[in-house]
Amino acid sequence: MFKTKSSFLFLLGLLVCLTGQVFADTKIGYVNAAKILEKVPHSDAARRILAKEFAPRDKKLVVMQKAQKKLEAKFTREAATMSAAGLKKLERAIRDKKREIKRAQDEFREDFNIRRNEELVKLQKAVVESIRQLGKDEKYDLILNDAGVVYYNKDTVDITNKVIEKLKSEFASQNKK
Repeated sequence: MFKTKSSFLFLLGLLVCLTGQVFADTKIGYVNAAKILEKVPHSDAARRILAKEFAPRDKKLVVMQKAQKKLEAKFTREAATMSAAGLKKLERAIRDKKREIKRAQDEFREDFNIRRNEELVKLQKAVVESIRQLGKDEKYDLILNDAGVVYYNKDTVDITNKVIEKLKSEFASQNKK
Protein backbone atom coordinates (compact mmCIF):
# COMPACT_ATOMS: atom_id res chain seq x y z
CA MET A 1 0.00 0.00 0.00
CA PHE A 2 2.80 2.42 0.91
CA LYS A 3 4.56 1.70 -2.34
CA THR A 4 1.42 2.48 -4.33
CA LYS A 5 0.75 5.69 -2.42
CA SER A 6 4.34 6.94 -2.84
CA SER A 7 4.23 6.03 -6.53
CA PHE A 8 0.99 7.95 -6.86
CA LEU A 9 2.45 11.00 -5.09
CA PHE A 10 5.58 10.81 -7.24
CA LEU A 11 3.50 10.70 -10.43
CA LEU A 12 1.26 13.51 -9.18
CA GLY A 13 4.30 15.68 -8.41
CA LEU A 14 5.84 14.91 -11.78
CA LEU A 15 2.57 15.78 -13.52
CA VAL A 16 2.34 19.11 -11.69
CA CYS A 17 5.93 19.98 -12.64
CA LEU A 18 5.44 19.05 -16.29
CA THR A 19 2.09 20.83 -16.53
CA GLY A 20 3.60 23.98 -15.09
CA GLN A 21 6.41 23.84 -17.62
CA VAL A 22 3.98 23.30 -20.51
CA PHE A 23 1.83 26.26 -19.49
CA ALA A 24 4.86 28.46 -18.84
CA ASP A 25 5.87 28.07 -22.49
CA THR A 26 2.34 28.51 -23.87
CA LYS A 27 1.13 31.91 -25.08
CA ILE A 28 -2.66 32.19 -25.10
CA GLY A 29 -4.67 35.18 -26.27
CA TYR A 30 -8.29 36.18 -25.81
CA VAL A 31 -10.43 38.43 -28.01
CA ASN A 32 -13.81 39.98 -27.33
CA ALA A 33 -15.40 39.54 -30.75
CA ALA A 34 -18.43 41.74 -29.99
CA LYS A 35 -16.18 44.59 -28.89
CA ILE A 36 -14.04 44.25 -32.01
CA LEU A 37 -17.09 44.36 -34.28
CA GLU A 38 -18.37 47.40 -32.39
CA LYS A 39 -15.13 49.41 -32.28
CA VAL A 40 -13.49 48.88 -35.68
CA PRO A 41 -14.01 51.56 -38.36
CA HIS A 42 -15.18 48.86 -40.77
CA SER A 43 -18.51 48.74 -38.88
CA ASP A 44 -19.17 52.46 -39.34
CA ALA A 45 -18.22 52.22 -43.01
CA ALA A 46 -20.64 49.32 -43.51
CA ARG A 47 -23.42 51.29 -41.77
CA ARG A 48 -22.80 54.29 -44.03
CA ILE A 49 -22.81 52.08 -47.15
CA LEU A 50 -26.10 50.50 -46.13
CA ALA A 51 -27.68 53.84 -45.21
CA LYS A 52 -26.69 55.32 -48.58
CA GLU A 53 -27.85 52.24 -50.47
CA PHE A 54 -31.25 52.05 -48.78
CA ALA A 55 -32.00 55.77 -48.35
CA PRO A 56 -34.01 56.08 -51.60
CA ARG A 57 -36.25 53.16 -50.69
CA ASP A 58 -36.70 54.52 -47.18
CA LYS A 59 -37.77 57.89 -48.60
CA LYS A 60 -40.21 56.13 -50.89
CA LEU A 61 -41.76 54.38 -47.88
CA VAL A 62 -42.13 57.71 -46.09
CA VAL A 63 -43.89 59.18 -49.14
CA MET A 64 -46.22 56.17 -49.27
CA GLN A 65 -47.07 56.53 -45.56
CA LYS A 66 -47.83 60.24 -46.02
CA ALA A 67 -50.16 59.38 -48.89
CA GLN A 68 -51.95 56.87 -46.68
CA LYS A 69 -52.34 59.47 -43.91
CA LYS A 70 -53.80 61.94 -46.42
CA LEU A 71 -56.34 59.34 -47.50
CA GLU A 72 -57.23 58.63 -43.86
CA ALA A 73 -57.54 62.35 -43.11
CA LYS A 74 -59.81 62.75 -46.12
CA PHE A 75 -61.91 59.83 -44.90
CA THR A 76 -62.22 61.42 -41.43
CA ARG A 77 -63.13 64.86 -42.85
CA GLU A 78 -65.53 63.77 -45.58
CA ALA A 79 -67.04 60.52 -44.30
CA ALA A 80 -70.26 62.22 -43.16
CA THR A 81 -70.86 63.94 -46.49
CA MET A 82 -69.68 61.21 -48.87
CA SER A 83 -71.94 58.90 -50.80
CA ALA A 84 -71.89 55.21 -49.85
CA ALA A 85 -70.12 54.33 -53.10
CA GLY A 86 -67.52 57.08 -52.58
CA LEU A 87 -67.01 55.98 -48.99
CA LYS A 88 -66.50 52.36 -50.06
CA LYS A 89 -64.06 53.43 -52.77
CA LEU A 90 -62.03 55.51 -50.32
CA GLU A 91 -61.99 52.68 -47.74
CA ARG A 92 -60.72 50.31 -50.42
CA ALA A 93 -58.03 52.81 -51.47
CA ILE A 94 -56.87 53.12 -47.82
CA ARG A 95 -56.83 49.34 -47.39
CA ASP A 96 -54.89 48.88 -50.67
CA LYS A 97 -52.39 51.57 -49.67
CA LYS A 98 -51.84 49.85 -46.29
CA ARG A 99 -51.18 46.53 -48.05
CA GLU A 100 -48.83 48.17 -50.51
CA ILE A 101 -46.90 49.83 -47.67
CA LYS A 102 -46.71 46.60 -45.67
CA ARG A 103 -45.44 44.69 -48.70
CA ALA A 104 -42.87 47.40 -49.44
CA GLN A 105 -41.75 47.45 -45.76
CA ASP A 106 -41.38 43.66 -45.71
CA GLU A 107 -39.32 43.69 -48.91
CA PHE A 108 -37.23 46.56 -47.58
CA ARG A 109 -36.55 44.78 -44.28
CA GLU A 110 -35.69 41.50 -46.02
CA ASP A 111 -33.35 43.15 -48.54
CA PHE A 112 -31.74 45.25 -45.80
CA ASN A 113 -31.14 42.19 -43.61
CA ILE A 114 -29.59 40.29 -46.51
CA ARG A 115 -27.21 43.18 -47.30
CA ARG A 116 -26.40 43.75 -43.62
CA ASN A 117 -25.52 40.06 -43.27
CA GLU A 118 -23.31 40.26 -46.37
CA GLU A 119 -21.44 43.21 -44.88
CA LEU A 120 -21.18 41.43 -41.51
CA VAL A 121 -19.69 38.33 -43.15
CA LYS A 122 -17.07 40.50 -44.91
CA LEU A 123 -16.23 42.17 -41.61
CA GLN A 124 -16.02 38.86 -39.74
CA LYS A 125 -13.66 37.45 -42.39
CA ALA A 126 -11.42 40.51 -42.05
CA VAL A 127 -11.43 40.18 -38.24
CA VAL A 128 -10.58 36.46 -38.29
CA GLU A 129 -7.81 36.98 -40.83
CA SER A 130 -6.38 39.80 -38.75
CA ILE A 131 -6.48 37.66 -35.59
CA ARG A 132 -4.78 34.75 -37.35
CA GLN A 133 -2.06 36.98 -38.73
CA LEU A 134 -1.53 38.52 -35.30
CA GLY A 135 -1.28 35.02 -33.83
CA LYS A 136 1.44 34.08 -36.30
CA ASP A 137 3.32 37.37 -36.05
CA GLU A 138 3.33 37.47 -32.24
CA LYS A 139 3.88 33.72 -31.85
CA TYR A 140 0.69 32.83 -29.97
CA ASP A 141 -0.06 29.17 -29.40
CA LEU A 142 -3.80 29.72 -29.07
CA ILE A 143 -6.26 32.60 -29.53
CA LEU A 144 -9.92 32.20 -28.63
CA ASN A 145 -12.95 34.34 -27.86
CA ASP A 146 -15.43 34.52 -25.00
CA ALA A 147 -17.56 31.75 -26.55
CA GLY A 148 -14.57 29.43 -26.73
CA VAL A 149 -14.23 29.72 -30.50
CA VAL A 150 -10.63 29.15 -31.51
CA TYR A 151 -9.42 31.72 -34.03
CA TYR A 152 -5.82 30.59 -34.16
CA ASN A 153 -3.77 27.68 -32.88
CA LYS A 154 -0.33 26.31 -33.52
CA ASP A 155 -0.02 22.71 -34.60
CA THR A 156 1.67 21.97 -31.27
CA VAL A 157 -1.59 22.78 -29.45
CA ASP A 158 -3.80 20.74 -31.79
CA ILE A 159 -4.40 17.27 -30.32
CA THR A 160 -7.14 16.32 -32.79
CA ASN A 161 -5.20 13.43 -34.33
CA LYS A 162 -4.35 12.04 -30.89
CA VAL A 163 -8.03 12.11 -29.92
CA ILE A 164 -8.98 10.38 -33.18
CA GLU A 165 -6.41 7.64 -32.62
CA LYS A 166 -7.56 7.16 -29.02
CA LEU A 167 -11.20 6.90 -30.07
CA LYS A 168 -10.30 4.45 -32.85
CA SER A 169 -8.41 2.21 -30.44
CA GLU A 170 -11.23 2.39 -27.87
CA PHE A 171 -13.74 1.53 -30.57
CA ALA A 172 -11.63 -1.37 -31.78
CA SER A 173 -11.18 -2.77 -28.27
CA GLN A 174 -14.93 -2.47 -27.56
CA ASN A 175 -15.86 -4.25 -30.76
CA LYS A 176 -13.46 -7.13 -30.15
CA LYS A 177 -15.54 -8.26 -27.20
